[in-house]
Amino acid sequence: MPVELLKITKEQSETPLPNHLKNEDLKHLQEGCDHTNKYIQGIVILFYPVTKLRDGTDFFKIVLQGLDDLCSRINSINILIYGKMAKDCAKIIHHGDTFIVAGFKVIKSPTAKEDGRHDCHLEVSEETGSTIYVRGYPTFFFPQNTNINILLYIAPKYVYTPLNQLKDGTIVNLYGIVKFFKPPYVSKGTDYCSVVTVVDPSNVKLTCTLFSGNPDSLPKIYKVGDIVRFHRIKIREYSGQMQGITSGGFASLTFDGTVGAPVVPRSSSKMYTFVDEEHKTIEELRVWAASNISISGPAAKLSGVQPMLFFDLTCQLIGKAKVDGSSFLLKVWDGTECPYPTWRVPVEAKDVEGEKVVLHQLRNLMVDILVYDNHVQLAKSLQIGSFLRIYSIHAKQASADNEDVSHIEFHLHGGTCYGRGIGVLPENNPDVMELKAFLRSVDLGDGQNMESMFSVELDDTSGDYTGIHSAFCVYVYCFAVLTDHQDLNNTELKTIMNSKAPQEYRIRAKLRTYKPQKLRQSVKLHCSKCNSLQEVPNRDEFDLILERSAITASNPELHSTSWYDSVTWTTQDQKRKEITIHFVRHGEVVQDPENTLLMIEGGTSREIRKLTKKFKCVIPVRSTEDDLELLDLSAPFLLQGSVKYYGCKQCSTPKSVQNLSSMAAELHPSWEPTEIAQVLGIELLQYVFIMRFTLVDGTGALNAYLFDYEKFFRIPASEILTSSFLQERMETTMNMLCPPGRKLDDLPWLECFIKSYNVRDETNHRVCYQIFDTIIAEDVV
Repeated sequence: MPVELLKITKEQSETPLPNHLKNEDLKHLQEGCDHTNKYIQGIVILFYPVTKLRDGTDFFKIVLQGLDDLCSRINSINILIYGKMAKDCAKIIHHGDTFIVAGFKVIKSPTAKEDGRHDCHLEVSEETGSTIYVRGYPTFFFPQNTNINILLYIAPKYVYTPLNQLKDGTIVNLYGIVKFFKPPYVSKGTDYCSVVTVVDPSNVKLTCTLFSGNPDSLPKIYKVGDIVRFHRIKIREYSGQMQGITSGGFASLTFDGTVGAPVVPRSSSKMYTFVDEEHKTIEELRVWAASNISISGPAAKLSGVQPMLFFDLTCQLIGKAKVDGSSFLLKVWDGTECPYPTWRVPVEAKDVEGEKVVLHQLRNLMVDILVYDNHVQLAKSLQIGSFLRIYSIHAKQASADNEDVSHIEFHLHGGTCYGRGIGVLPENNPDVMELKAFLRSVDLGDGQNMESMFSVELDDTSGDYTGIHSAFCVYVYCFAVLTDHQDLNNTELKTIMNSKAPQEYRIRAKLRTYKPQKLRQSVKLHCSKCNSLQEVPNRDEFDLILERSAITASNPELHSTSWYDSVTWTTQDQKRKEITIHFVRHGEVVQDPENTLLMIEGGTSREIRKLTKKFKCVIPVRSTEDDLELLDLSAPFLLQGSVKYYGCKQCSTPKSVQNLSSMAAELHPSWEPTEIAQVLGIELLQYVFIMRFTLVDGTGALNAYLFDYEKFFRIPASEILTSSFLQERMETTMNMLCPPGRKLDDLPWLECFIKSYNVRDETNHRVCYQIFDTIIAEDVV
């Protein structure tokens, strides 16, 4: 049977389980007994990848924890699922889901003694008439022809054990404040390991040793004082001390332990619950920790480094290089300058990975950190530009044999003693946000300005140039690559302003100022057909249009047609909205999510944004009497990834979404925005940068307009509004071209092409100028 969506009202399903089914307790399960009209339910704490048996049958195994006792291992049971049901179940199951199964076989478990679970296991398959219900987070991929039923999510009630009440052999949930930790490191086997010592108001300490094949599955701890929540951690006694170790279904959340900081969980898994009452728990632990735990760490600024100090450093990575088999070089900065001469690790410049211009510009502020042994593997994987916290760096005082003056060397020794390790901090980390703001304010001084870049050795073979020498000078000194017209000579601005239009020129000038100063405001929407420009609508406008469209209920007669499948559910908030999703099929099947186009009725912009992270294309629609139609063109007609695509109201003639069925019937539908727009009768608006540059060269000044889609900044205008990384990159570029606070004489030179053109109306005529065929050099951006 196809998937049936069961709605939940006050923790009961509107369409309840069949009346003949009765709940069976795990402890009453016995081999040979009649369980025909019984069902088992529990929490999914572990599941394994789908495999094939020797006869080719698909096989999927999950571990279920009984709801009566969430801490006892004996109250868990293995579920073995066979055939098509195994593949269907694997597509939708998540840790923490409530799993219900009926029509099962009870078989003596051959692994009971080894895993400590129930004496029996359950065997489930379509052939034996089994049915599975999963009560979990709403899923948007519903396989065809399966007996798996999806229920909306109900958060389970968890019990948390104080650290002074832990017992050997139990599996518990707990909260704790981090008193010591080791960042994830490669253990002697293939797993990653992290060691965490926590305390709580019971004044008991617990050390936990956590293993996982994926370092992202371990707790995301950044500093002493963080608060952790562990679910399903196993407790064992060793040498008179309680210890915690990972067990099946282990999961964690981590919170900033600072009083007053936002309560934002850092999760080790994609799916988790965090209810309102737990906010109070976090705040109480923060207050207790502030009075009872010393979280003051060692010096964390290069300007405060002293010889022989061990310290933690929050910094940005700007370069890295392999030194030998047991050590690796990281070049970092934190915006401050070490008060002592620092060691430069002897490596060839060509072997250093990183932007050469940046490395040269920050040469007096960056330091070399040599990492050893078990830290090398992680160091190699670090991305240039990422923000790091490096723990327990050794500031070693040394001097070369032929030098009288001593210097400081920075080493991250092998091993994990004293919490040695490297942590990558996310962009939204408060310490990273503070560091980024500080780095932007750093005055690099006269010795660091870009005009000293003549001494930088760059590869003069990169880029397509006809005049190598001239292009090399532009690349190093003037920040821009001229992509054509190499026969043009530089022309003074005074000459250009006294010449007739239209003409093309090559100029060498300084960027005195630019508008808009708020770079986000430079992004507009342009119609190439009517040449109109408009502002990019904000999210509030989109929400308002969606809210209006939701007034019209979805038409059931338009559900599940010959070319799409439809699913409807009701949200569990106060508004009780009905949302319908239409999944466009390719042939007889829905494609993988990353290749699937879907249409949605009744969703909010937030819900739509979640869908775009999983599916290739999302089209907001509404029902009419006989068809689905697009919304008002003030809203995006298509969303793909983080980009919203809009249509020109004046030039578009929207057609029925039924036209998409022709694309679905293609052998390999691409679902490209330009093709979708054409099929739907939409004149696609393009994102463009519109800016005004005031250029000066000593002979005059003129305003030149920048009209660019993605070439000038090497950044797509369509992505800038949703990417903080690209926004910072664009801001950095503009600060290089027009450094704030600099005198005119200190501004760098920019070489570019401009063209003049006439603008006339009924009463006025003027000459305007536009930048063209110019690209910012890669080493600048």
